[in-house]
Amino acid sequence: MRLVTYMSPGEVALAGVVAGEQVISLQPLGFTSVLSVIAGGAAARAAIDGYLKSLPANAGKPLADVVLLAPVPRPPKFICVGLNYRDHAAESKMEIPSVPTIFSKFSNCIIGPGAPVILPKNSVKPDYEAEFAFVIGVGGRHIPAAQWRDHVYGYMCVNDVSARDFQMATSQWLMGKTFDSFAPTGPWLTTADEIEDPHNLDIRMEINGETLQNSNTSNLIFNIPQLIEYLSSVFTLEPGDIVTTGTPAGVGFGHKPPRWLKAGDETVVTVQGLGSLRNPVVAEG
Repeated sequence: MRLVTYMSPGEVALAGVVAGEQVISLQPLGFTSVLSVIAGGAAARAAIDGYLKSLPANAGKPLADVVLLAPVPRPPKFICVGLNYRDHAAESKMEIPSVPTIFSKFSNCIIGPGAPVILPKNSVKPDYEAEFAFVIGVGGRHIPAAQWRDHVYGYMCVNDVSARDFQMATSQWLMGKTFDSFAPTGPWLTTADEIEDPHNLDIRMEINGETLQNSNTSNLIFNIPQLIEYLSSVFTLEPGDIVTTGTPAGVGFGHKPPRWLKAGDETVVTVQGLGSLRNPVVAEG
């Protein structure tokens, strides 16, 4: 199942399911947001499955007639893992971490597919990072790695846009990571049952049709079970938390000369089985 948050002209944001080339609203079932669907767990999924089976053909709106927003616009937490591909750690000239490197982005930076990435006036080194993210379904504390599947609701694409000059100005990365619009997500949230092995998915970044990152999630240093166990050993994971798992080699600062984002670019993050996340790049007005 592919869950979306979407808007039609003149309407409020709604939770929906993409079925073929249509979007089916979940408002008749009482779900006000994708977060409410996630929090509803197995009972919510059963209700949605039954509802979709009973609908006539062409009961939704054409996908082309709606605007897709970020699938989870305001997650409880947006958790990021840095240096989680060996080749990216090497191009960053940093040691392979022995424990996960964790930072965060604020919710103000989350945008959906098609929304513009806004290059800030006060940064001259804006960069891109194709990432694969998982979303927590059932929350918890001290979750054993072996039980990870019980806690993952689904997966989606993320672009961890980064202002390298701000990021590297101090030992704390947050300020370079959390400018407005610096976290494109989507195009939808694909439920976990649709992905047989999340640790064997091709991941790619294209800008203006040129492939700049091309790897596979099998190259993660810390996989989903390890991340869930580690994160939940410190804080409670909650339904709707987004955990984005790091980027492979090929980011802008790794090129010679560096390939910074510029106005007029179009970034496309593609993760196998999860669709493609497209965003234009514009200068701050």
